[in-house]
Amino acid sequence: MKGNIDSSSQYAPRHFSYQRILSQEVHIGNSALGGNHPIRLQSMTTTDTMDTQATVAQTLRMVAAGSEYVRITAPSQKEAHNLAEIKKELKKRGCEVPLIADIHYTPNAAEIAARIVEKVRVNPGNYADKKRFKTIEYTDASYQAEIERIHERFSPLVKICKEYGTAMRVGTNHGSLSDRIMSRYGDTPEGMVESALEFVRICEDHNFHDIVLSMKASNPQVMVQAYRLLMQRMQAAGRIYPTHLGVTEAGEGEDGRIKSALGIATLLQDGIGDTVRVSLTEEPEYELPVARFLVNHFVKQAPLAPAINEPLPDPPIPINPYAFQRRKTLATGSFGDGQVPRVVSDLSHLEIQASSLIEAGYTYIPALDKYNFSDIAADFVYLGKKVPPYELPGGLSAVFDVDTWELLKDRNRAFPYFSSPAAFVAATSQSEMLNFVALNSQQLPPLLEQNPKDFETCVWILEAEGCLPAHSWRRLLYTLEGKGWKQPVILRVDKGETANYYSDQDLAEHLRMGEEAQSQLHVSASCATLWVDGLVDGFWLEKADASLLRTAFGILQLARMRITKTEYISCPSCGRTLFDLQETTAKIRKRTEHLKGVKIGIMGCIVNGPGEMADADYGYVGVGVDKIALYRGQEVVTRAVPPAQAVDALIDLIRQDGNWVEP
Repeated sequence: MKGNIDSSSQYAPRHFSYQRILSQEVHIGNSALGGNHPIRLQSMTTTDTMDTQATVAQTLRMVAAGSEYVRITAPSQKEAHNLAEIKKELKKRGCEVPLIADIHYTPNAAEIAARIVEKVRVNPGNYADKKRFKTIEYTDASYQAEIERIHERFSPLVKICKEYGTAMRVGTNHGSLSDRIMSRYGDTPEGMVESALEFVRICEDHNFHDIVLSMKASNPQVMVQAYRLLMQRMQAAGRIYPTHLGVTEAGEGEDGRIKSALGIATLLQDGIGDTVRVSLTEEPEYELPVARFLVNHFVKQAPLAPAINEPLPDPPIPINPYAFQRRKTLATGSFGDGQVPRVVSDLSHLEIQASSLIEAGYTYIPALDKYNFSDIAADFVYLGKKVPPYELPGGLSAVFDVDTWELLKDRNRAFPYFSSPAAFVAATSQSEMLNFVALNSQQLPPLLEQNPKDFETCVWILEAEGCLPAHSWRRLLYTLEGKGWKQPVILRVDKGETANYYSDQDLAEHLRMGEEAQSQLHVSASCATLWVDGLVDGFWLEKADASLLRTAFGILQLARMRITKTEYISCPSCGRTLFDLQETTAKIRKRTEHLKGVKIGIMGCIVNGPGEMADADYGYVGVGVDKIALYRGQEVVTRAVPPAQAVDALIDLIRQDGNWVEP
């Protein structure tokens, strides 16, 4: 297996403030991409491409919602030809939005579409290769022979694109890497990058450079690592092509929004990305406000972010940005040293009564005088100066301001909070086990003059500074790591006030999502990179409520840090889809959402089948009209199950494996 990645090499010009990486300009119809142009938004139709009127109607809705490019699937030659009719009908309606043909297994369809639309998207994993999930031994000579075969197969499309002025996206998908790439590079970000660069080199051989690149995955960590490595490779080569960002098969509802934010926001923070598509299992026009929010989170807030004004120099990068490794920390109470991240809910703003704990995931039942709690219940509650007149439920600990904590007679499951490291040092008493200490960048220089051993019982609460806190958090953490400080850290987050950062027009668009959806995106985007890079150990939820608690646990789940529920990897639907994805996903969720830790892939067609659900334990895939295939991992178990029986058959499969529990 090949591989030689320099983890110290730069992939972004700045790590502690926002600066978009300048890519080369690519013209896509009447809307240029890259360079100094705005980050463009796009989505993909879900209608049958042969249904011209339905596709046109949906395209118009997408454009009205803010889609600057519209992608349409062309799985065969007939759909590719019909793109001309769709384009003609759109023009009649005064719409000249650039169209993108989505191609997977059919080079002849791509060659037709490239003469019609403004851009074609090809997947290098299946454009010239077939995937059989086999390991193949290659010599350098035999591998080069395969490259030459691909060159011959792919060159006709490149020549057509060059002749017709058609742009191209070379879009690698983590789940559909070819057997050739998997055999040579393994299931790695390097394999994803090399899969795309093989095709880029062929384009460059023909002096064709109207190229956009993407590195999509359903796992945000894998996606981020691949894009970073791609950017590093392009900078080393001296030519930066525009990048298309997206978390593939993100799913539906809040999980889809949170997962998309984890991947996309992490990359936007690094300055990576020229166009964004959010892949939700919803109507495509609903994807656009989410994409707009994530872009605006950085672009519109960057001028408002405070300048870094510290005596400490910028620290080196202490992590490998191309491979996940959780930050190693001291074991401090239930924090750190590989333990699952913990959640502290701040309830100090509420009246302290038994019913208040519902905001932390605990429901009091007066008739039984006991609590029920869910899988997303907080581990700690911060009560400030308020001492509850009742016993907290077992398993829940409390945090008090230090002066209140000192007066407690029973300090079992009670821990002190300090407003700064200086307050901790000056305190007359401290917990021997666990102390919560707030920390910001201004307090860091004097802290580093202290002896780290004096703070071994501390968990740092990193305070948000400005409207893009992740930059200051990252700088503070990198500094601590570089100086050898190994205390666990948790992030203080709140629901955010979106209205502070957006124009009235933007706000009206975002409000279509609702305030709760905006809060989910705000929190996820604000802290995404810290979780994707495994740098932190928990959340401190400021003025917590049930919604913020659910968002925090959603982030932990989708960052693969703390599993508390079933995860669904579902595609956003397109013209290839063979069943109603939204309805089917809802049915499967209703029957299986109690299966904690199980991952289920729900794919509308074989293109987005076993490959795209690479992380899934089980798969439900449309393989023909009224035909469903069920998978265990990436292995097909049964084929051609009628849809009416398929959900029951999926549950039977889970039961056979011993992974079923009764709800």
